[in-house]
Amino acid sequence: MAKFKLRLPKMGESVAEATITSWLKEVGDTIEMDEAVVEIATDKVDSEVPCEVDGILIEKRFNINDVVPVGEVLAIIETEGDDIPKDTVNDDEELQSKQAVEEIEKNLSFAQDTTSAPVTSSDSRFYSPLVRNIAKEEGISQEELDAIVGTGLEGRVTKNDILSYLERRSDTRTGTQVEDTPKASIPAATEPKAPPAPAIVSGGEDEIIEMTRMGKLIAHHMVESIQTSAHVQSFIEADVTKIWNWRNKVKEAFMKREGENLTFTPIFMEAIAKALRDFPMMNISVKGDTIVRKKNINLGMAAALPDGNLIVPVIKNADRLNLVGMTKQVNDLANRARLNQLKPDEIQDGTYTVTNVGSFGSIMGTPIINQPQVGILALGAIRKVPAVIETSEGDFIGIRYRMILSHSYDHRVVNGALGGQFVKAVKDYLESWDIHREI
Repeated sequence: MAKFKLRLPKMGESVAEATITSWLKEVGDTIEMDEAVVEIATDKVDSEVPCEVDGILIEKRFNINDVVPVGEVLAIIETEGDDIPKDTVNDDEELQSKQAVEEIEKNLSFAQDTTSAPVTSSDSRFYSPLVRNIAKEEGISQEELDAIVGTGLEGRVTKNDILSYLERRSDTRTGTQVEDTPKASIPAATEPKAPPAPAIVSGGEDEIIEMTRMGKLIAHHMVESIQTSAHVQSFIEADVTKIWNWRNKVKEAFMKREGENLTFTPIFMEAIAKALRDFPMMNISVKGDTIVRKKNINLGMAAALPDGNLIVPVIKNADRLNLVGMTKQVNDLANRARLNQLKPDEIQDGTYTVTNVGSFGSIMGTPIINQPQVGILALGAIRKVPAVIETSEGDFIGIRYRMILSHSYDHRVVNGALGGQFVKAVKDYLESWDIHREI
């Protein structure tokens, strides 16, 4: 017999922890290889953690609603044989999850604060990278952080703990009397947390609705991005009449041959990938005072979820895909995003993001950069409009299909020339579409 340690996998360079939302197996249940054991949630994706071995679940290390750092052991699986993944067989050698998390923290350090020493974990108390980042951004000292009562596992300070502390500190500074919560009143970490509060009607008219867990985290990351990057926008209008007519001509044959619906999205993604290849300094990230130029072009594709939130699945090595491959990737990721079936590795390692605001009728937008990337492109609605057409015989007015491309970029490292040249390159690729192209 051997014991396999099921760990929370790495889920992207900006994800340091996840919340346990549901156990799919109970102690004593038989588990097959690749079978899902537990459901987890981050601000980016709701996912399942599969088992890498056949065996029996003999121990669950966390409860529902617990926040777990990446690399931490979620459960113990007993197997019949000794041939199991290499670094999981020795019960006496626990993986140093703190080291794994701190490695991720290096990727999370977008803004360096040189005026105060960063807070750190100690042998007696561990702080997740998310908590430490909030502490650094809000100017919380090591002494303050150590004094916060934690409600997480083994008394750890959770994101909610530190945000509650910030709210109390703000109230105190504005003169509001706040009663500190005695340590003895904190419930034990093993007790399940109460379910989200239902909607409350206030004053008989206004309805107060609790934000979802994902909504709260997305809100935090959006504010963090605005505070981190110097957002600048460039706008350009593209004539996509050739693409409109070409797609109408080939879409039925494409569906018949490939079994896929040919939308405009993969066509636009192809053009954007080409432009990133032409301008590699748009395919970068910022890490402290350094720039990391990415070798691969991995396009994030913002997809709307049924609950109104957004998720960003990633098309890896997008510049290496032909249009058929791009279409299959776009359709597959979009469909599984709507069904909450994305895997953790399918929402990580993006190097540039695209969002289609036109799908909601918007003609343009000013999207927020997806950290730690430095650019995001919003695709506006395609409109049939009158336009001036220049020809060798003179100018005339005609009906054209046009759209606005809105490019947000980080002015710390991308100047206006580069930002403008990049979106101009996307426009040029779209307008030079070959109407005789074979599918």
